[in-house]
Amino acid sequence: MPNSKSRVAVYPGSFDPPTLGHLDIVFRAAKMFERVIVAVADNPAKKHTFSAEERLDMVRQAIKKIPNAQADIFSGLLVDYLRENKIRVLIRGLRVVSDMDYEFQLASFNRTLYPDVETVFLMPDERYTYFASSMVKEVARLGASVESFVLPDISKKLKEKFELRGN
Repeated sequence: MPNSKSRVAVYPGSFDPPTLGHLDIVFRAAKMFERVIVAVADNPAKKHTFSAEERLDMVRQAIKKIPNAQADIFSGLLVDYLRENKIRVLIRGLRVVSDMDYEFQLASFNRTLYPDVETVFLMPDERYTYFASSMVKEVARLGASVESFVLPDISKKLKEKFELRGN
């Protein structure tokens, strides 16, 4: 039987900000693959709270204790990034049933564009299934603590960001 940890996988997202749910998915993927690349999407058309470089830095800090995980940044089509780096495994997180329709469509679309890609769906721990980065940002913007959802350094960055903006 071939080594089950013989591949590289990419876990893409905006990570605006990276949450404990994202980190849980990275931990799970790191147990399955030799290397996991957390790929931060740089899409200037989207309005993000943090710049791509800030998000990349937060991801790097969040995964620094996972020896086989690394962070990278990409722009354009994800399948182009995968093809250029000769990566054939894509990690996607599924939190709730409502995620499935969108994620299945995305997986099918990606496979149409890059037939060699396989999407692996992972579920985070139950503690992280009912919140998303957008919810975390809204709670932080309104001045409440978000340390149950993100690492302390990221909570601090959110607080600073929204204080600078004047909420």
